[in-house]
Amino acid sequence: MIIRIKNYLLFPELSVCFGISFSSCGFHLNHSIMSGSNGGKENSHNKARTSPYPGSKVQRSQVPNEKVGWLVEWQDYNPVEYTAVSVLAGPRWADPQISESNFSPKFNEKDGHVERKSQNGRYEIENGRPRNPAGRTGLVGRGLLGRWGPNHAADPIITRWKRDRSGNKITHPTSGKNILQFVAIKRKDCGEWAIPGGMVDPGEKISATLKREFGEEALNSLQKSSAEKRKLEEQLHKLFSQEHLVIYKGYVDDPRNTDNAWMETEAVNYHDETGEIMDNLTLEAGDDAGKVKWVDINDKLKLYASHSQFIKLVAEKRDAHWSEDSGTDCRGL
Repeated sequence: MIIRIKNYLLFPELSVCFGISFSSCGFHLNHSIMSGSNGGKENSHNKARTSPYPGSKVQRSQVPNEKVGWLVEWQDYNPVEYTAVSVLAGPRWADPQISESNFSPKFNEKDGHVERKSQNGRYEIENGRPRNPAGRTGLVGRGLLGRWGPNHAADPIITRWKRDRSGNKITHPTSGKNILQFVAIKRKDCGEWAIPGGMVDPGEKISATLKREFGEEALNSLQKSSAEKRKLEEQLHKLFSQEHLVIYKGYVDDPRNTDNAWMETEAVNYHDETGEIMDNLTLEAGDDAGKVKWVDINDKLKLYASHSQFIKLVAEKRDAHWSEDSGTDCRGL
């Protein structure tokens, strides 16, 4: 039995624009890590310094903006040590403590089935522990995160064009652009609408995680009969085998991050151009989702964490309607 942590991801407020490159698998967006290693000049490493630490009363040591970066000398830095009891209990999704004699992790490498490479490149190891590439957080240990170093997640953004009863694309009267829709779930934990997503299992490819998470949360695949699951798998294969748009991948500024453990994600857009695939799939909330529905994409969306910024990037790359204000660009994120 595999125990899986669901909806483990909190997204950062993205404060940079993304450059575009093209490859055989569709549009891909290069990203800039909002790193504090250069002295913290961007001040984007914020959620990882908030107190109390989630699910606890633990207060982080305060880290001022100018001392986030590891290149800034700080001899008196004395972070709090904290790893949650649920992690120390040794569930299958968590590493042992560094001090355990039989635990020799291969950092910056594929370690058996566990991916310990970072999507942002090599990270430093200090006193046997990985060092957060974005800078100091005021807390060492793992907190609520299972893995030392990067903890990988994936988020599928499923889209289609909004159409009228005759099957024609609907354009927005002001922008003149076609209206794009995406599948949103209402999270049970906070009641906010969000992109479905979750953690990558050991040995699992990102593409498999994206498909699994969408099936579990937006189609209630875990509760389907064997025959229903086979039919569902056929339709999902059609959708997820298409060219896709990688919206973001890399470090995530998350309140559960520590100096030794941090979140990384890959958000990917799968687009059903004709709508035929999704017409054959009935949305049904499952797992951690309270509700699920198609949502029109526009700048009025109020989504969980910073999901609206990811959705905006999808609209821009699909040349779909976003705002009635034509002057809006990504510098306003």
